[in-house]
Amino acid sequence: MTGTMKAIVLGTFGGFDAFEMRDVPVPTVGPRQVRVRVHATAINPLDYQIRRGDYADYVPLPAIIGYDVSGVVETTGTDVREFAIGDEVYYTPRIFGGPGSYAEQHVADVELVARKPHNIDHLEAASLTLVGGTVWEALVTRARLAVHETILIHGGAGGVGTVAIQLARAMGARVITTARRSNHEFVRSLGADEAIDHSADDYVSAVAELTRGQGVDVVFDTIGGDALTRSPLVLADAGRVVSIVDIAQPQNLIEAWEKNAAYHFVFTRQNRGKLDALTNLVERGLIKPVVGAVLPLARIGEAHELLESGGSRGLRGKVAIDLTGETVRIPAPR
Repeated sequence: MTGTMKAIVLGTFGGFDAFEMRDVPVPTVGPRQVRVRVHATAINPLDYQIRRGDYADYVPLPAIIGYDVSGVVETTGTDVREFAIGDEVYYTPRIFGGPGSYAEQHVADVELVARKPHNIDHLEAASLTLVGGTVWEALVTRARLAVHETILIHGGAGGVGTVAIQLARAMGARVITTARRSNHEFVRSLGADEAIDHSADDYVSAVAELTRGQGVDVVFDTIGGDALTRSPLVLADAGRVVSIVDIAQPQNLIEAWEKNAAYHFVFTRQNRGKLDALTNLVERGLIKPVVGAVLPLARIGEAHELLESGGSRGLRGKVAIDLTGETVRIPAPR
């Protein structure tokens, strides 16, 4: 061991006060690992689901969670040739596979680690790793979204939706998204062709009108529940539904049968290849992560609360954590 570091530890499953700042040992570095000084991390729905106890069987307590890292390499293992001390990197820690990113330093297998895009900062980079890998898996690997196809993205103003709109646009698709009316101008600025106010309009009839009854080729579900069960009603023949939401209750998808629909349920698997592909798009100006709020590590519970109530708080994009200072940026309600 090489001293101690500050980390946020989840000692018990529960509410926003379940976290505690502790001094913990700095982890050792294996031959094919790097130790990174964490400059920024970010909050995902997975984080608060773990905190609540949704995945208690997978997360032994006490635990350090968190699944986004952007930072600088401090130490390299004896067999690492890909990176050097001082390199700026970003990645997602192995999910359910050891300590996460709510800490000053993090050790990762070198195969997970990628070079940070040079034209965005650490807060933006940390806001892209898990989300970006998930969206890439959903739209490129699973849905195989093609040029001139039409995609419906649920929740376009959220952390996942903001990246999905930009990637789908970069892939040449026509993008329809759902968002509250106050966010319509915002999602259009990201590349959405059409926006539906899900709080006021029935998205099924709205999509039928926008597509002249043809439906969409792909539905990307970031919400679950009604958004998933009614997805077949907006699909074109042989359409695809990709969902990143776990299903707690059985779903009746009878409408999908007559459409010859394909369903994909995505739990992303991280690797450097996906991040390198995203870096290419970021550095070409085709994707820019949206950071809607910034808090310091000591206020992680507040960050969780903000993300869980994000829609009603006017949050757009991701909640990021700044480990290098006391940066605070919280959105005003819209």
